[in-house]
Amino acid sequence: MAVDLKKIDTEKRNERTMHIDTLSTLDMAALINSEDHKCAQAVKEVLPEIAQAIDVIYEKLRRGGRLFYVGAGTSGRLGVLDAAECPPTYGVDPGLVVGLIAGGPSAFIKAVEGAEDNAELGKADLMEQHFSGDDAVVGIAASGRTPYVIGALDYARSLGAPAIALTCCHNSAMAEHADITIAPVPGPEVITGSSRMKSGTCQKLVLNMLSTCVMIKLGKVYGNLMVDVQATNEKLRHRAVSIVCAATGESEEAARQALAACGSSCKTAIVMLLLGLEADKAKAALEAADGRIAQAIK
Repeated sequence: MAVDLKKIDTEKRNERTMHIDTLSTLDMAALINSEDHKCAQAVKEVLPEIAQAIDVIYEKLRRGGRLFYVGAGTSGRLGVLDAAECPPTYGVDPGLVVGLIAGGPSAFIKAVEGAEDNAELGKADLMEQHFSGDDAVVGIAASGRTPYVIGALDYARSLGAPAIALTCCHNSAMAEHADITIAPVPGPEVITGSSRMKSGTCQKLVLNMLSTCVMIKLGKVYGNLMVDVQATNEKLRHRAVSIVCAATGESEEAARQALAACGSSCKTAIVMLLLGLEADKAKAALEAADGRIAQAIK
């Protein structure tokens, strides 16, 4: 069935930018910047749906499930990026948040033409990951009509797993295949159809919220500190010391000693210093509090 692109929000022509090719460099940049301001407002308008999705995803992960991002092109790359950032930032297993892109990992760098048009491939990619009703999926597509993503959403729902659609169009096809639809609509792109721009920015903002809020609820954050960060390089080792100091008010030397005594776990070091405990007792206190520092130090 032919699709009327003029009716799709991400494909409409932006009247404000019709003469962008005649502007000075500074005016070009200023016009793009003014259009980008619409992204945060578009996301603000769908905060209730974002919060609903966060709670659903959290419940699945809290019970041992996983989160899958599924998309094609820019949308798929943004999902893979968000998933890849979770382990180093929050110390979670790489399999907890998984990004799937139409065409496989190589499509992150070079487009795999036609892969996004195959709904069965979306289902097959989830099956390959042993996706189950215990997991959750976020299907990402700016246009809201990508078959690969719709196939994944349908498969998730068939198993009783929550299917969440992230799109940048009103009344999208994906909305009919999802339990929750998040649809920030920033309006036509600066360059017609270039959904890597405002649509991509909106998607990135939403994905930031989804993963960050879920990790906060899982106890990966204390105050506003990423206390489960993995100190795998020199920069992160310095950051771990800084985090422990900020959380406890102790000196850098005290923080280093505590980290050394507990295997470089920021959480354990913080509880050790705040409660004056040895490493094993601090670990036990954290385990009893389900990994949440605020509860462990009560």
